[in-house]
Amino acid sequence: MLRSARFVRLHPRVWRLGATELTPRLQLEAAVLAAPGRAVLSHVTALDWLLGTDRLAAVVHLSTDSTAQTVLQGVRLHRRRHALAPRPVRGIACLGPERTFVDCATVLGLRRLVRAGDALSRAGLTTPARLVRYADEHHLDGVIRAREAAHLVRPRVDSPRETDVRLLIVAAGLPEPETNVELLDDRGQWVARGDLVLPAWRVVVEHDGWVHERDAVQRQKDHLRRERIHAAGWTLVVITVADFERPASIAWRAHAALVARGYRGPRPSFGSLWARVRRDM
Repeated sequence: MLRSARFVRLHPRVWRLGATELTPRLQLEAAVLAAPGRAVLSHVTALDWLLGTDRLAAVVHLSTDSTAQTVLQGVRLHRRRHALAPRPVRGIACLGPERTFVDCATVLGLRRLVRAGDALSRAGLTTPARLVRYADEHHLDGVIRAREAAHLVRPRVDSPRETDVRLLIVAAGLPEPETNVELLDDRGQWVARGDLVLPAWRVVVEHDGWVHERDAVQRQKDHLRRERIHAAGWTLVVITVADFERPASIAWRAHAALVARGYRGPRPSFGSLWARVRRDM
């Protein structure tokens, strides 16, 4: 019966009904069923599942305490010598956010790893301080990169591109912007919320990723908001997707805005941290 067209083989000893859609959950459940020992979601698979990013994965990452040399198509098994401490997440055993962050350091570059930490913090699953403490206290594969990245993770980051802009500014040696700060005018009245804010110089840097997608009503709201920010005495630097074709220009534009506001610190420099941030862009 299993050889008939009614069933589709996913892994050895694991089938699905042909009429059943292969969803991300079904893909993960099938991989866990087929894996040896007590397999749990880990690495970037755990990251996506923790964040609720439901998409079919090209490779499913699982960790197991079994030493069996099992080969499963589309599954990467990570065999662990020490006991795992998974938790149920939407019905599937998954490693926790701090362990997942360190594990991801073995497969992600620095920029994408900081993106992951920002997203985990934004989702309320961990904090930058907890990531730093976990990375400092554990000796695991990937922990050296994880320790560096954990110190760059920040709370209240709304988007991956916001992470990228912040990292480019920091990597160029400029003052680090604060994330998602309430902007006030000279009378203390609320004006707007800024993505990346340098309050000492009243400079705001924002990533605008919706230039072509917004309708006329939303564009008008954005224009009025930016007029309010300028009228309140803030300098606004807007970064678009085209700026990422020349990332150094982002640092130089931020620097120019700072200098116009009295900044007398170092000019942008592009050393080893810049190279590591840029490597996986």
